[in-house]
Amino acid sequence: MVIETNSAEETFRLGKRMGEQAQAGEVYCLNGDLGTGKTVFTQGFAAGLGIAGPVNSPTFTILQQYEEGRLPLSHFDVYRIGDVEEMEEIGYEDCFYGEGVSLVEWSDLIREIIPENAVRITIEKDLERGFDYRRITVEGKEL
Repeated sequence: MVIETNSAEETFRLGKRMGEQAQAGEVYCLNGDLGTGKTVFTQGFAAGLGIAGPVNSPTFTILQQYEEGRLPLSHFDVYRIGDVEEMEEIGYEDCFYGEGVSLVEWSDLIREIIPENAVRITIEKDLERGFDYRRITVEGKEL
């Protein structure tokens, strides 16, 4: 499924809608170049889970966990990860196969450990269509 958004607010709302529909044990893979709106999408996703606090990309910590929503959220940003063994040290399996939801930015960098049934989301810009235009492809989940 392909969704087109034309503002950060629309991207946020799509993330929120997906967060509202998220189920325990799901893993969401979020890919796209720098500046495409992955963090905006994630903030919406967290809002959809009922997480009210600030949500930022855990670029330097790799994992940020939020417990206050209807489901726990494990938010990974693996952009700076050296290899998959670092994910094992973090305890990713507890997150991926636990009672919460996992959202993994830059998941292509660790594709060998991503569950087969993960929801895959790709965000792309097309400056010819406008600065705020985003093409968001969702695979593995119907909205």
